[in-house]
Parts: sequence; structure tokens; C-alpha cells
Amino acid sequence: MRTPSVLAAAAALSLVVPVEAQAPPKPPYWASIAAGKARMRTGPGRTYPASWLYQRADLPVRVVATFKEWRKVQDPDGTEGWMLGNLISSTRTAIVRGAEPVPMRDRPTAAGRVQWRAAPGVVGRLSQCGNGWCRFDVKGQTGFVEVSGLWGVEAGERLP
Repeated sequence: MRTPSVLAAAAALSLVVPVEAQAPPKPPYWASIAAGKARMRTGPGRTYPASWLYQRADLPVRVVATFKEWRKVQDPDGTEGWMLGNLISSTRTAIVRGAEPVPMRDRPTAAGRVQWRAAPGVVGRLSQCGNGWCRFDVKGQTGFVEVSGLWGVEAGERLP
């Protein structure tokens, strides 16, 4: 005989929706390339020619449109094209933009001590964004970076 707690657990499990079945957020939204190799195509289908082959997992992209399992993305250089949705991750990343390295500080303020410097083109994972700063993790080296030095996050955005 099943107890009420077993029935409740079974009912709760039946409400779980697989990640693949969940609807993507409404564009535009930030994401990143999940795969080590990802093809960008000129249209939303395998029959469209590939325009780029990305070989950089975690590269931030901006999803600007969706069509079935396809996502139209914009890369940091402004290039737009279509990728299969399973090549895109919800993991938030950013790339250092500009011509100079950005300081990675021990706290989210210009008065914070500089722990590292990230060169232009460096990609890192984002967290703890707010008030114009984000925690930026580059392969375990972390620090707070001003959002103005990054592509992959909005100025007023908040992230846990």
C-alpha cells in the first residue's frame, strides 16, 4: 500500500517537465555556445549553408529570434545567423571588450583591490550582477568587473 507521502512524491514527479520541453525565454535574451564546435547557418534548417564554425564553448551570444528548435543568434562581433537550440546554453558568460585589459576587483566597487586583469577577448562566466558590476570567473580566477567592459550583460541587469 502506498502512503500519502509516496503518492505526493509521485504526483510531484509527474509535474516535472524535461528541460528540452520547456519553452525558451522570449527573445532577445543572453545565452552562450554550449558545444566545443557549433555551426551558424544562414537560415533555420540543416539545408541552409553554414556561415561560421565556432570552436569556442562558452562564447556569449544574444538570441534575437526563435523558430522551432532553431535560435537566431548574434555573436560579439555583430554577426547573426541560426544555430540549433541544443548548441545554445542558458549559462551566462561575457567577453571582455575594448582595447585594454579590465581589472577584476575583490569587490564590486572601483575602490576594490585589483586581483587580476582580463585581456580583451577573454571569456568568463557571470554571476552576482548588480549596480553596474558582475562577478567574472575565468577558469577559477574570479573578480568583479564593471559591466561597461563586457559584452554579454546589460548595464542594469541583475543576476544571482
